[in-house]
Amino acid sequence: MSNFKKQLLAGPYLIWMIGFILLPLVMIVYYALTNSDGQFTLQYITAITTETNLNAIGLSLKLSIICTLICLLLAYPLAMILNGMQIKNQGTIVFIFMLPMWMNFMLRILAWKQLLSKNGVINSFLHTIGLSGINIVNTPTAVVLGMVYDFLPFMILPIYNSMARIKRDWIEAARDLGAGNALILFKIIIPLTVSGIISGIVMVFVPSLTSFAVSQVLGGGKVLLIGNVIEQDFIHGSQWNAGSGLSLILMIFVLISMALINLADKNGEGTTIC
Repeated sequence: MSNFKKQLLAGPYLIWMIGFILLPLVMIVYYALTNSDGQFTLQYITAITTETNLNAIGLSLKLSIICTLICLLLAYPLAMILNGMQIKNQGTIVFIFMLPMWMNFMLRILAWKQLLSKNGVINSFLHTIGLSGINIVNTPTAVVLGMVYDFLPFMILPIYNSMARIKRDWIEAARDLGAGNALILFKIIIPLTVSGIISGIVMVFVPSLTSFAVSQVLGGGKVLLIGNVIEQDFIHGSQWNAGSGLSLILMIFVLISMALINLADKNGEGTTIC
């Protein structure tokens, strides 16, 4: 196939990329750096330093870090179990494990709200066995729980892929030399899966930091994250300049995170399914 035909086939993608990626980015940068009269200003960039925005971004960072740590603690042993299963077609098992990701995002969050509500399934079960119910809806705890449920697969997948690249001969050789399970874990498995761990951390931390739907549904408007502030600026207040300023700051953070991924994951580990 000639180069011209290849370029022609890439045309629809280029149109899509320009219309749905580049133009929105240009608009956000423009609105972030101008006022309502179109004059240059940095007031919407420095608006991140206001008390409300600092509290929102501080809480977002706190919940994102907690969510990322919980996902890492859950995902690593799960990935080890999946990788250690002596069965054929491990990819099918991983696919089944990731299947809930195909369900609508909002439906999953609403399901958790129903489960955790005062008269929900969990509290009904606790009352049935004679225990007092829990009341975590509209709290940061519920938001973290929802984030962990939604973003856990993004931590498992890259770690599993990194583990799948480890040759079993290396593990057997270490055992033959007298290495125990702990030594193998800390000297072989963890060092060889660092790229997957870093990829998983970024893939969980970035969306949880910018999330607003989880806190809106499970937080009931009482848990204000930076994503909620941006949403209010864009949708409820029609303050495009203010929302764009905060969005630009978060985009810069995402770009820095992507750069860290490229530095720590040069061979693409953790980004493809084996």
